[in-house]
Order: sequence, then structure tokens, then C-alpha cells
Amino acid sequence: MNWQKDTEGKFNQMLAKIPIFLRDMAKNKVSKKAEALAAKEGRAEVTEKDVVDAFFLETPFGFHGPMKADMEAMGINYQRYGYER
Repeated sequence: MNWQKDTEGKFNQMLAKIPIFLRDMAKNKVSKKAEALAAKEGRAEVTEKDVVDAFFLETPFGFHGPMKADMEAMGINYQRYGYER
């Protein structure tokens, strides 16, 4: 599965903010979920929306606040994908 270049960069930046002892697990779960979301829609490329959706789906709710702050700091507008502030 291909990833949009900018999207892959943002994904890696988000991973860098995750504690090292959770990073590999998060990388596996979120990347697989993002690719599954793209495939479900019949696309061969992962988009920013897929990554945002995957992070929200795979991140425990208690960590959504810091995750949203990280996304905002990186210029990812998660609200345009239907998520509340």
C-alpha cells in the first residue's frame, strides 16, 4: 500500500511523540488500521484522513487530548474529518 508522502511524514512525526516503549505497538496498530481504511474504500494510497481516523480508532480515549494537541501543533486539522475539539 502506498502512502501520500506528506501523510507518511506526519505519521512519523506523530509516532515520535509517543513514548518509546509504546511506539512500535502504535506504529503497527495505526499503520495497519490506516491501510485497512484505505483498502475498504478501494484506494491504493493512504491519505491524511486515513491516518487521523486510525489514530482516533486505535488510541485509547484517555489519550485523545494529548493526541489532539500533537495534531494541532503539527497543523493537522482533525476537526475537518469530523472529530470534536
